[in-house]
Amino acid sequence: MIIDRNSPIPQYFQLQTWLFEQIEQGVFKPNDKIPTEEELAQLTGLARATIRQAVQNLVNMGYLVRKKRLGTFVLRDQQFIEKKAMVGILIPDIRTGYAPILARGAEDEASRSQYSLILCNTDDLFVKADYHADRLIEIGIRGVIFVPTAADDEKNLQIISKFTRKKIPVVLADRTLSAENLDIVTTDNFDGAYKLTKYLIDKGHQRIGITLSDNFSTENQRLAGYKKALLDHHIAIDPKIIRIHHGPYAEKPYMKIARAFLKDSNSITAIFAGHDRIAYIIYTVAEEMGLRIPEELSIVGYDDLRPTCAHMVSLTTMHQPIYEMGQESMKLIMRKISGEAKNPQKMILNSIFKERKSVAKL
Repeated sequence: MIIDRNSPIPQYFQLQTWLFEQIEQGVFKPNDKIPTEEELAQLTGLARATIRQAVQNLVNMGYLVRKKRLGTFVLRDQQFIEKKAMVGILIPDIRTGYAPILARGAEDEASRSQYSLILCNTDDLFVKADYHADRLIEIGIRGVIFVPTAADDEKNLQIISKFTRKKIPVVLADRTLSAENLDIVTTDNFDGAYKLTKYLIDKGHQRIGITLSDNFSTENQRLAGYKKALLDHHIAIDPKIIRIHHGPYAEKPYMKIARAFLKDSNSITAIFAGHDRIAYIIYTVAEEMGLRIPEELSIVGYDDLRPTCAHMVSLTTMHQPIYEMGQESMKLIMRKISGEAKNPQKMILNSIFKERKSVAKL
């Protein structure tokens, strides 16, 4: 399916990405005529204006050329591409989580500055990020926004070094790595988790479980903030109610963790979910088991993403400025490309606590 109508990604951008991939993969070869607007409308169901916008963007990027009364053709020689205008973004998955919001922030900022954004999904896999890195270098990308994958720091640094050896600047978005001298746009995950945990403690909760992944800097920092808040309030850290998933996000492992937590729900009164998608899984499992939220179990999340089901209780969470993170990442990469920002920069955006209805006072 070319167009996902349920995706938050603009439909013109989805079509633009699909056409770009057809050219890169050789489906549309140099000098080939691409489908007409009418043919693309039949193929995708999109309006002519939407199709025209996607095609015009690729014309502006130098991949296509319009010939009066003949149609639109793939350019013979890619050396005519205006490379200055192209920035790549490597994100986990454009369909789910915070990635669509981050990409939209970057794309909107790119459009305002007449840059084009090349979108690459890594699925949090090193091998896919490595493939896309080579592809972006081949097409002459000028800068990259990179959300590190679920691989270890050493492998993620290998991706970065591929770009830096070619003098292509890289800005890390959201997740950080242990190495120094990196350009980063993120939020203070330690502080956000500390505040959420303190909120639960102030509501009378002492037995607070937590579940998240240890594959990402963001969630490791949240775990550290959770532990510090407990210790500062003289609450012992109990390893039995800390459930760590050793891998990227997937529903099945967290459903298993949620069932294990809730099977012995008397041992905890609240759960800190590492991010909102985990929180909504816990909510779903609690509902299946007949546990009421928040009367019998309190839950907090992180990110402030929309729930998957409208009937779910509104979630107390930490709102991350994800759209703004995409914007600021794009602004920084443009400054790196232009030479305005020479020294490594670390930008930490402020998150906002959102109190809703998923926590009960004891």
